[in-house]
Amino acid sequence: MCTAVLLVAGVSAATPAAAATTPAEDEPSRQGGATATLEGLKTYGQAVVHEDGEELTTGAGLFEMAVDGGGRLQTYGLDVDNPTQQHARYGETDWARTSLHDNPDAGKIVWILRHSYPQVDDLNALAKRARSGKLSPETAAAGTQVAVWRFTDGPGARPDRGKGGGADRGKGGGLRVSAMDPAAEKLADHLERSARKLAQPRPSLSLDPAVLSRRSGRLGPFTVRTSASGAAVSQTPGSASPGARIVDRNGRQVTSVQDGARLYLDVPEARRQAGKGSLTVQAATKVAVGRAFTGVGGHAASQAQILAGSSRSTVTASASVDWAESGAIPAVETAKNCARGGVLVTVSNSGDRAFRFRLAGEEHAVAAGGHRTYTVPVREDQAYRIPLTGPRGTTKSFSGVLDCATRSAVPVAAAEDDGQASQLRTATVGGGAGKGAGGDLAETGASGTPMIAGTAVGLVVLGAMAVLVVRRKNPDDEGVHAE
Repeated sequence: MCTAVLLVAGVSAATPAAAATTPAEDEPSRQGGATATLEGLKTYGQAVVHEDGEELTTGAGLFEMAVDGGGRLQTYGLDVDNPTQQHARYGETDWARTSLHDNPDAGKIVWILRHSYPQVDDLNALAKRARSGKLSPETAAAGTQVAVWRFTDGPGARPDRGKGGGADRGKGGGLRVSAMDPAAEKLADHLERSARKLAQPRPSLSLDPAVLSRRSGRLGPFTVRTSASGAAVSQTPGSASPGARIVDRNGRQVTSVQDGARLYLDVPEARRQAGKGSLTVQAATKVAVGRAFTGVGGHAASQAQILAGSSRSTVTASASVDWAESGAIPAVETAKNCARGGVLVTVSNSGDRAFRFRLAGEEHAVAAGGHRTYTVPVREDQAYRIPLTGPRGTTKSFSGVLDCATRSAVPVAAAEDDGQASQLRTATVGGGAGKGAGGDLAETGASGTPMIAGTAVGLVVLGAMAVLVVRRKNPDDEGVHAE
């Protein structure tokens, strides 16, 4: 199993003392890093996708993104079958939540990125090594993108097990990619032959855990992981508890940290009855080549990207904490998990009473001091909403789109009158679907993680998206989904 890092999705309260004030709906998010807006395909040539007897032309090259807070990123696409959405929002993430999760050649892509354009900007030297003939930035970018696609979408890529529509993309799947320019094609061939497996690069910045619940007092620890030389730490604006301080393990207040630091929120005695707070860590650093980026929020289905170059950029990570003196003190974390084909919901309870709740239409309880992880199955490319309801009607729901395969499970739809694709509608997993909607719980494997069956397993796509738009449109008019 490929285990994804669990991410903050908010806390659903069990008692009035621990009442949650977070928004009612959240997208399972990342643990931190860079967040950026896609500006489009900027340096590119043309490639031909050969599939099932068809030949379709697409732009192939470098995308550019503007980083929140400052900085710029250059990326290549991971999934030739999926379109990008204009001005899509992207967040840094681990390979486990992308189509790279079960790809044995993912490390070869990192090698390609480190040994080609734009990391290698001496195009004469690159052309000499590849014996390609003269390269321009456009042909070098096209050749590099084609080489990446050959390891993500090509005949050697590993099938997406259990993902409808992705199971045939492995050997014999019938998809090949070639560059139209002869020099770009020779560069792609050279990179494909020469690639060696390298490790997944480290996240630029994270806080672990991203959600925490504790009895009153010194709350933590939160561990900082960063590739930056240092980072600033503060209470998140608008969430600060009066008198609370961020301290190290010795109780000394801190405002800056380095990799490996362990942080605590020290709450004054007068405020310990119940409350909540949030920490934010921020740094400026170059994001490591090979880090994955996926669409966030309404752009979750936009084509996944992999980092090819970064300026010094702003990276951020946050973590939240709830506390109380007694009763159930729950924390809820969620993460998309491509290996399990769904969303993991982990509920922990640091209080002295059991936390009772409904998740996806089923009743559950987590004992005092306990935690449990539930897997809610979701179909590939399915927009989902997972409700969690606690005592006294406290409700939280988690929404998003599961996008784990390089080939969409959704058929190509006819364009609407306005020329845009139909929007993928959201299916609610459990909650209000009637008796038996959530099914019975069954233990899976040796992990003790329950699988929520029934409605979740039977999800069907209620709408459709045009997954081949990226091949059929001009590169300056990337496939746009109706929003």
